[in-house]
Amino acid sequence: MATTMCQCLGFGISALGFAGTIVATALNMWSTQDLGQDLVTSIYKYMGLWKTCMQQTSGYTECRPFYTVLGLPATFQAVRALMIVAIVLALIGSGVSILSLKCIRLGTMDDASKANLTLTSGILFIVAGVCCIAGVSIYGNMLVTNFWEANLSMLGNQGGVQQRYTFGSALFIGWVSGGLLVIGGIVMCISCRGLVPEDTRYNSTIYKVPSRGGPYRTGYKAGTNYDTEMTHVRKTYPDDIESKKSGYNRSTADSKRAASGKYDYV
Repeated sequence: MATTMCQCLGFGISALGFAGTIVATALNMWSTQDLGQDLVTSIYKYMGLWKTCMQQTSGYTECRPFYTVLGLPATFQAVRALMIVAIVLALIGSGVSILSLKCIRLGTMDDASKANLTLTSGILFIVAGVCCIAGVSIYGNMLVTNFWEANLSMLGNQGGVQQRYTFGSALFIGWVSGGLLVIGGIVMCISCRGLVPEDTRYNSTIYKVPSRGGPYRTGYKAGTNYDTEMTHVRKTYPDDIESKKSGYNRSTADSKRAASGKYDYV
């Protein structure tokens, strides 16, 4: 029961992170115009990964997509790639985690197979969360760099006005979503421990070092009475029956013959 609850908890947290990653990638509020100096403005600008938008005071908003790919900075394209990779990995992890739930049975799938699927989905969620956090952090670092460069250029131009951009709401959603993916993946990896059967968890061969001068003995001993019964059986020959009738002892005659021929040399 505890394993099922842990699985469901990890899947729920990861699903929230997956949904948040999609929302953050699709939003256009990655960077917003800084209104710290322009208190009264008729146009408000903001930009995302796919479009740049302008909103007027009348409420009219116009968004224009990025028609070029080669003209964008390499850092910007890297952020796009990281977010797409995060979405794809989270999608695959969600499908695998649904199959690994203990409450779902597919054919003859045993607990060991479900444990492997749970561990795989947890690793996928963790990697997806790391990609999401890395992409958002790179974009945030780019905004900070551009912001301070704009400040320096404004000071050099003696108070000239230049547009500056600050953090948008999509960045905070991306950070939270990446954290949820990492936490959900860790929970899924922890729940994998409870699905491994105990007979396979401690399946090992006991090796015993043989004592000096004694025979080697394995850890396995057959519990049959065959050896005990065979120790009391003496090997007899067909001629022994006739020798007993005539008073002739075969073993005594063989021992005398061996003793007499001990010192015979050819």
